[in-house]
Amino acid sequence: MKKVTGIGGIFFKCKDPKAINEWYKTHLGFDTTPYGTSFEWREADDSTKKGLTQWNPFAENTKYFEPSAKDFMINYRVDNLEALVEELRKENVTIVDKIETYDYGKFVHILDLEGNKIQLWEPKD
Repeated sequence: MKKVTGIGGIFFKCKDPKAINEWYKTHLGFDTTPYGTSFEWREADDSTKKGLTQWNPFAENTKYFEPSAKDFMINYRVDNLEALVEELRKENVTIVDKIETYDYGKFVHILDLEGNKIQLWEPKD
């Protein structure tokens, strides 16, 4: 079973997300919004298919990364979230929450061996 297919996003804590967005816009050319920016790319196996990788600064006091105490969270793209979650449960991986579905895909959070919170995303491409 193919598990992770790519990086869907990079999320990190900072003192001032608005200032960080502006800095990256000014100095590195990011097309930022209050939610960071999305990088669009094409699938290697089928260049007609587009993908997105999200970059997003969060306030340093966000609770969104909990129960992890780390200042970052990585989002990984997956093909079949339900099947992967079932496999991870059998492997005794900590599943933090239930699968949630939005118009842009399905999400769930897990913890790795060191307690880093990881977001798994099955996009609706």
